[in-house]
Amino acid sequence: MQFRTDRQRVQGLGTSHSGVHHWWSQRLTAIGMLVLVPLFLFPFVRALGTDFETAREIYGHPFNAVVAILTLAVGFLHLQQGLQVVIEDYVHDKPVRTGMLIANVVLCAAFAFTGIFAVAKIAFA
Repeated sequence: MQFRTDRQRVQGLGTSHSGVHHWWSQRLTAIGMLVLVPLFLFPFVRALGTDFETAREIYGHPFNAVVAILTLAVGFLHLQQGLQVVIEDYVHDKPVRTGMLIANVVLCAAFAFTGIFAVAKIAFA
């Protein structure tokens, strides 16, 4: 016995209407990370262990700064989506789950904005 209307069966929508969107979003951020992480690592390894002036010179180049900012933004979005799925699947107490989902969004956004601000500060210093 199915509890779906004829329209839901035709459109392929579940009860929340957002499961497919979340799944696609997580897959697209994973593909984005496959492209961005290697592009991020080359300048990062060059800047690792150097003084501030050398790091500023490396990330003063617009391409390196934009790639670093995109890597942080897409990476923390992917992390937030992955943790959301884990929390929804394994935390069964509703108030605790709600609190953890809110903390997940707030902390991932805070870390992403902090990293983006740091890269922007180095790039524009």
